[in-house]
Order: sequence, then C-alpha cells, then structure tokens
Amino acid sequence: MPDAPRSKPLKRPTQTRSKFTVQAIYDAFVRIWNAHGWEGVTTRAVALETGIAVGTLYDYFPDKEALLSGYVRHCVDALLARLDAEAIAPSDVAWQARLKRLVRITCDARLDGLPAFDHEMMMLEHRVAEPKHHRRVYDELASRWEQAFAACKDLQPPLPSATVHALLTAAWGGRRYRLLVQPESDGLEWAGEMEAVVIARIAMHLSAR
Repeated sequence: MPDAPRSKPLKRPTQTRSKFTVQAIYDAFVRIWNAHGWEGVTTRAVALETGIAVGTLYDYFPDKEALLSGYVRHCVDALLARLDAEAIAPSDVAWQARLKRLVRITCDARLDGLPAFDHEMMMLEHRVAEPKHHRRVYDELASRWEQAFAACKDLQPPLPSATVHALLTAAWGGRRYRLLVQPESDGLEWAGEMEAVVIARIAMHLSAR
C-alpha cells in the first residue's frame, strides 16, 4: 500500500454551528459517493451539494482525501458514542442484554443511526489511515469493551482482560474482514452468531467457577 498522504482535516468542529456544517458536508459526501463513487467526489461537488461556499469547505477539508480522513474518524466517533450510550451507561440492564448490545453495535456495519461505511470506503482507507490510527481505534474499542464488561455487576466473577480482548478482536476483526470480502451471507445473521459466541464463552467462564 502507498504511504498515507499528509492531507488531513484542518480542524474539528467545536461550536454547534460548525458541527452542523461539517455534518452537512459529510451527508453530501456520502450522497455523492453513493451516486458517483470516489471518482465523482470533488470538493466543489461536495460544496455545491452541501449548499456552502467552496472556501467554507476548505476551512475544514483542503481536499477530498482530507474529507475522507475526517469522515472515517466521524464513523469511529459515532460508533464509540453509541457504545457509551447503549452498552456502558445504562445501569439497569442484565449482563446478557448489555453484552448483546455491545457485540451488535461493534459487529453490525449497517446498524441504523450509524454513518454509512462500506466496502468501497474501506478499500480507500489506506489513503488516510496509518498503523498508528488503527492502533488508536483498537485501543479505544478495547477501553469501551472493558468498561461494558465492568458495568456488568451481575456477572461474577468478571472475565479476564485477555478474554475480553480476544472477543473484541474476533468481533471487530470479523466485521472488517466481512467488509473486505463481501460474503453473500446476511450480516445480521453473522452478528447474531457473534452474540452467541460471546455469551457461550461467558457461560464457560461461569461454569468453571
């Protein structure tokens, strides 16, 4: 793979107005991508589709590689936020339900409410992602999985950290490999199987007490 370019987003939005603008840019980016593919994505086309000046777009993204980089990070942030809200924060959820949420959100690449990320986008990921970026995402996911398991106060004794990391690697690695090879089998069925694998592994852990 070629070295990732230096082109990155110039800044991340912090104010409500700028967050709205960047979200509108991402929405336009996805619409153009779906209609015309990567080759059809240009900064001018995205600005026109968004309804903003090209100069405003350049305030955030100097070129389309920077836009892709920002969008990939946006997808990761949305996934982490969903894990925080549904798999970690709730206090009145039994461990089985909590961990099924954890696995489903991690595995389901088409989960409603999350930004679209598909095979074509993954095939261009190498243009913006370096090994350190992949490691950062893994570490962030590992932290969420550890927090979700720690929130399972009714799961005693707790799973060893090595087991949690192994289950995460299977779930996240499987999701990415499915995006790469595009198998014909239903992704929802696969996510359900991963839920069953995690629950079965925990059952083994509990039976060994």
